[in-house]
Amino acid sequence: MQPPHSAPPASDPQSDSDSLFDAPPIAEQERMVEAVLFASATPVTLRDLEGRMPHGCNPAAALEHLRKRYEGRGVRVVQVGEAWAMRTAPDLGFLMQKEIVETRKLSRAAIETLAIIAYHQPVTRAEIEEIRGVSVSRGTVDQLLEMEWIRIGRRRMTPGRPVTFVVTPVFLDHFGLESARDLPGLKELRAAGLLENRPPPGSLPMGQGGEDDEEVGDQPELFGD
Repeated sequence: MQPPHSAPPASDPQSDSDSLFDAPPIAEQERMVEAVLFASATPVTLRDLEGRMPHGCNPAAALEHLRKRYEGRGVRVVQVGEAWAMRTAPDLGFLMQKEIVETRKLSRAAIETLAIIAYHQPVTRAEIEEIRGVSVSRGTVDQLLEMEWIRIGRRRMTPGRPVTFVVTPVFLDHFGLESARDLPGLKELRAAGLLENRPPPGSLPMGQGGEDDEEVGDQPELFGD
């Protein structure tokens, strides 16, 4: 007598459902991260990547794989503040010189103000004026805000609750810095002519040093770019 034919085990609908939502292999996730960074005009955060990639992906792990893959290449995966971007290797920057056209210049007043904010952030307008020894015109701060190199930070918990200023990821990205801690040292800035030994307030002859001076300088040179 033939044994009764046994039916194949029923598939578990729960496991089938889970398999439909399995995350892609890490190599595919790496390709996704690469595509997003390559196409993005601005640095991309992990949260942005999580929002774009399929459910279950691990963008942090994929990003680390991608960063290692690009080590020693002409293009690198670099951190800019809390975000990530693809940038030309620093030692190959000379190849891009013909492609870069600098049409915007900063006054020395704006350069000094920007440097003080970068090194002393968060810093108030009064503190900037105290360090520089001259008053800061509104136009100087407005120009830096318009360029998105600085932004308004938290209010200081002092009388009047003045606003503070800090540098932005746009500033860090422009000068190839991961954070403000990577700024050049004081000796380098003095050698570049950025930090001058200004006379103390009140010691200048009448008609000098009262408002922002407008001596013009190229912005990248003074930050060691």
